[in-house]
Amino acid sequence: MEKIKFSEQEVINAICLHVAYKKELQPTDVSVELMWDEDHGFSAEVEALSRQQIFIEANMIEAIRFWLESQMQRNPYAAAIELVLDDEEGIVAFATYQ
Repeated sequence: MEKIKFSEQEVINAICLHVAYKKELQPTDVSVELMWDEDHGFSAEVEALSRQQIFIEANMIEAIRFWLESQMQRNPYAAAIELVLDDEEGIVAFATYQ
């Protein structure tokens, strides 16, 4: 079993890259703020082209899968992806390959 850890910044980078790809922008044109609360779980506020949208956990996982495929040349669907709230590191993600 192989486990890949994504730091909070890497999760943000994955979302920026995914949004930039979909909207044909540069990743630097996208800003992301990660959030967590007891009622809604994980989410991210994304701003691109002066428009804001909220990513739910499924959107965040989709962006991490995009990163796995485009940046790491890994099969994005062979991994189980889990978002975790860490007291010290913030919101991190784990991609586990069996």
